[in-house]
Amino acid sequence: MKKLTRIPELLMGFDTETTGLSVTSERAISYGFCEYRFGELVEEYQFFVLPDRPISPGAQRVHGVSLEDLEMRHARGEALSVSAGLSRAVSALSSYHARGAYVVGANVARFDLEMLRRSYQSVFERDPADDGLALGRLRIIDVVEHDLAIEPERDLRPRRGLEQLCRHYGIVPGGHDALADARAAVEVLKEQVILNNLGQLSLRLL
Repeated sequence: MKKLTRIPELLMGFDTETTGLSVTSERAISYGFCEYRFGELVEEYQFFVLPDRPISPGAQRVHGVSLEDLEMRHARGEALSVSAGLSRAVSALSSYHARGAYVVGANVARFDLEMLRRSYQSVFERDPADDGLALGRLRIIDVVEHDLAIEPERDLRPRRGLEQLCRHYGIVPGGHDALADARAAVEVLKEQVILNNLGQLSLRLL
């Protein structure tokens, strides 16, 4: 990935919180979306999902959401089923992609989108591409990969998760909340672009 010196017109921050870290066997429990146009936040939302498997103790310590929390949300109509959550996420990503948006996140292709793809395959027995969303065609800006393009020396910054990048660029961390992390990733990108422009923000389109 090359260093970016301009910000695309339409950005869509995307993040998930999950039952665990394995993209092959875990599920998303929440999806966060935030839309930025010309660098300004114009819409944001998240939704929760009742998973069809336990939440690992490690994951629960990170995001603080228990299965009991989600069961209560589901009983109140505030959490979707796994299949409904996958469908809504794929529909949202398809809509943003059709509008020309760039998906922004931290490790978003390798983790969030890959888990989405594998979960979709296991639940619906088909690929999201069969329903109109070819994940490989999404325009993706990974702020971790972008940071490596800016500063490739790993000895200087050995850890580059979203939390570390927020601290480095002076952004309030999302605290492992899907919506807040989606927003934080876009704010990190904006600071990265300012740095690449020697402190001047350019909002011209790519």
